[in-house]
Amino acid sequence: MTYETLFPLVLYAFSTSITPGPNNLMLMSSGANFGLTRTLPHLAGISFGFTLMTVVIGVALMDVLAAHPAILQWLKVICFGFVLYLAWRILTSSAPDPERSKRARPLAFHEAAAFQWLNPKAIAMALTTITAYTQQQSVWSILLAASIFGLINAPSCSVWILLGQSLRRVLQRPATLRLFNAAMASLLVLSMVPLLLSLGT
Repeated sequence: MTYETLFPLVLYAFSTSITPGPNNLMLMSSGANFGLTRTLPHLAGISFGFTLMTVVIGVALMDVLAAHPAILQWLKVICFGFVLYLAWRILTSSAPDPERSKRARPLAFHEAAAFQWLNPKAIAMALTTITAYTQQQSVWSILLAASIFGLINAPSCSVWILLGQSLRRVLQRPATLRLFNAAMASLLVLSMVPLLLSLGT
């Protein structure tokens, strides 16, 4: 990993971690219903599970990508397409409704970690992290990228716990929702600049 890719990775990790998705909707609901302390295992499970999944996916793909470089180019195109789709969904999304994800108890650490393997957004984020920000395709670069993402992911997601019902009320205001979604969508697209520059190399 180079200094040129470090900042975009941080930007990508922040923008994808803090925007609405299955994990954050559940964290928001859990924070509103059970409070910060009881939701911490859920938060830790998300960060650990995602970091581990990113490493596993990266190491598993490393040899394949080294033997077949064309696959990496196609993965970059697919990942960029997903990010554009995600940015559009964020830009046009309605206010999140935590009532849909109420649970009788907070999600446990192991349940939250296992859920990452069933979360399409998390899987796509892991693939994008590997293909866009670990050009060397080495174990070290994969571990570093996954660790950086994990460190940014936890505090970003914790915002949804802390704000809970307050964040939901704020985002119910159409003007505030449009501004928030536009900012997050723009950050997502901006974070893809290194990937676009690396196409064909």
